[in-house]
This record gives sequence, C-alpha cells and structure tokens, in this order.
Amino acid sequence: MYTCLRTCRKLMTSLAKLVGKCIVVRNVGMLLDVVSHLARQNLRLLVLGRKHMLRGTTSWNKGHMAVIQKCADCFFTENISEDDPFLLYATMHSGNHCKFLSRDLMRDHKACLSDKNARRLFFKWQRGHQLVLSRYNPGYKMKFESIPKYDTIVQTTNNTWHIPYDEEGVERCSYEIPRKWLCLQRHN
Repeated sequence: MYTCLRTCRKLMTSLAKLVGKCIVVRNVGMLLDVVSHLARQNLRLLVLGRKHMLRGTTSWNKGHMAVIQKCADCFFTENISEDDPFLLYATMHSGNHCKFLSRDLMRDHKACLSDKNARRLFFKWQRGHQLVLSRYNPGYKMKFESIPKYDTIVQTTNNTWHIPYDEEGVERCSYEIPRKWLCLQRHN
C-alpha cells in the first residue's frame, strides 16, 4: 500500500495531504506525527508537496522535513503547481488497494467531468479510497474515519430494498456516509 502526503496552501494555512492514506495537515508538526503514525504501521508512504516546504520556515521546519523524508518517499512540485492531479494519479496508479486521506472533497475535479456517469464513477471511487483524519490532538491518538466495505446507495434484491438515510437533525460532512439503513421487504 502506498500512503501519499500532499501539501498545499488553503484557507491561509499550510496544509498537507497523504495519499495511500492522504491526510490534510495544518503544519509540519502534524505532518510529522501523521507520517510517523503511518510509518509505524509499516505502510509505504509517498509525500506529495511543494518545494517551499524544503526551505525551512516557521511553518516548515527543516529538521522535521528531514525526518519525514527518512520515513517516506517524497515528491515536491513547483510552488505554483496544482498538486491534486499528482495526488489522484499516485493513488490510482498505485492500485486498488491504495487509499488517500484528505479533507479536500475534490469537487473541482468532479466538476470537470462532463459525463454524469464519469462523475458518479469518480464519486464512488473516491468514497471507496478516501480516508479522513477525524481526530488529531498532538501527543495523543489520532483517529481516521473508516472506509465502508459496502456501497452507500440504495441496494435491492428480489423483493427487498436497503436505503441509507440520515436521522432528522443529524448533520454530516459530504465525505461522511449515512450510518442508518431502512430495510423494506415486499410481501406478496
């Protein structure tokens, strides 16, 4: 399994992402914690970033970056490059077993797909490969949302329907999936 990390500037904070398990990271300390956590699981990691991360700034400590480079393979793009395509390519090219962890919902990339079926296929692929770092406290455990082993769309068999739904008033992010199912069966 390849775990890729990608870095970018969003919402005026430094972020980084991991592919294989792609993680959105706010700073080099968080990136180091996540890379170290995944490296301890003997996952193969790829850090996708921008070259500014190597210069050593208040956001990107050179010593931390050196440790990250020892734990993971690294690829750094030009600072003006779009790194999402590298992230998606690395994940897809690494095989079906490869996961990525990111808070980026890839809406821009889905919107570029002109065919409705291609958008649906991308969304389905994304749901099956994208992990989300749901809890991170420095020095404590981090928690990743799990990827379901089933498709969260209406599923039918001969005379039954299984319909995913949200309880009234329950809010969730678009990358989160409904946890409740309504099961219906036709009686003849």
